[in-house]
Parts: sequence; structure tokens; C-alpha cells
Amino acid sequence: MAVKKKSEYTRWFFALVMVFALVGIYFTYPWLRTRLGRAKRLGEWLNHPSAHYDWAIQDGTHCGNAPFALPTNGYVGFIWGDSFRPGNQHQGIDVFGGGLPGTTPVVTAYPGYLTRLPEWRSTVIIRIPADPLNPGRQIWTYYTHMANQNGTSYISPDFPPGTTNVFVEAGTFLGYQGDYSGDPNNPTGVHLHFSIVQDDGTGSFRNELKIENTLDPSPYLGLALNASQNPNGMVTCEQAGEAQ
Repeated sequence: MAVKKKSEYTRWFFALVMVFALVGIYFTYPWLRTRLGRAKRLGEWLNHPSAHYDWAIQDGTHCGNAPFALPTNGYVGFIWGDSFRPGNQHQGIDVFGGGLPGTTPVVTAYPGYLTRLPEWRSTVIIRIPADPLNPGRQIWTYYTHMANQNGTSYISPDFPPGTTNVFVEAGTFLGYQGDYSGDPNNPTGVHLHFSIVQDDGTGSFRNELKIENTLDPSPYLGLALNASQNPNGMVTCEQAGEAQ
């Protein structure tokens, strides 16, 4: 009887180990995939952008019949659903221009009504009353990291802090890519973070920091921007929709 109980305990122990292992794999695999795949290629771009000019997409480019244009020039290094730490998912896309802070322009991807909250140094958000892919709902496009590491803004003076609900056409100049992270001692790489944020149902936007409050940007930009469908592929107009 004692031997039988010991055998049962052993089976339960190994079952629990297996469960914990599977949970660990579930949370760490996207992070490893991002680190070992896309991050490696991004390093090549940042170190030698001129050698990989064909990796970049020009700002204002419409891929296929997609309603949005790419809002800045550069290499799409990270996409929606990538992971920077276990259990984390990226809420938008990061486009790296390959230049110094304050040199790569950012423009609007689609017309709408721009707001810049008083405390925003590097960010603007644009309200789109009728989603071009689902006209019955309102969405928001979010643009950030438009400041240097010390928080000096690169946003156009046309949109000072406190700007509210100002109409902007597609292609309107918003500012320049920067490396602002909120911590002067830990700047990001120079890039634009762009995301599509859901409306909260009261006419405002949801918290962009949570991926569940954002939309897959793939159909809006005509690019393969969903990490679950494009785990490690290059993002270009020619390869739109291809998972590699």
C-alpha cells in the first residue's frame, strides 16, 4: 500500500512539473521568438541602415488597398503581439528610421481629430469618427516617442500641449521620431510607436498600454503586422500577408 501511494505521489509530482513547464513555455516562447528573431534583424538595421535600404517603407505609402498610409519612413522592427518580456505583448508597431533623433518626419496615417493632452511630451492621438473598415465604430490612432531622451518635444508647434480635437488631413506633419522613454538614463532606440486604440464607448480612448484595448493594425496598413501570424517575417508591402 505504501509503495502504491508513493507511486501516485510521484505521478502527481511529474504532472505538476509538466503543467508548470507548459505554462512557462507559453509565456516565454513569444519573448524568445522576438528576441532571437526580430530583435536580431533590427540590430542589423540600426547598425547598417544604408546596407538595408530595401527593408524600409516610405512614409505615406499605401500597401495595396489598405486605408492607412505608413506614418513615417523606416524599417518596421516590432509588430503587434511581439513580446519584450515574458507575458508581455506589444500593442502596436515600432518603425525605426535609422537616423538621429529629430530627423525622421512623422505624418498622419489617416484624417481625424488630433488631441495632445497637457502632460504629453512625445505623444498625440487622433480620433477617427468612422473606422474605415467598420464605419459603425470610432477608433483612435496613437503616435508616440516624438521627443528626445530628456523630454524635449519634437512634435510640431502647430499642436502644443492642450490641443484638443483639431482636424488634420492624412499626411499632415506631426513631428519627428525620437528616443524618449520617460527616463533620461534609459532612452529607447529612435523610432515611432504607432497603434490603433479602441474607443471606450463614451467618446474617449482606452488605455493604450494594454493590447486588448488596441486593434490588429494589419488590415489598416496592408502589412503582415500580427506576430501570431507573422512570427519572424520581414514586413514589407511586397510581403504583406505572408507569414514567414
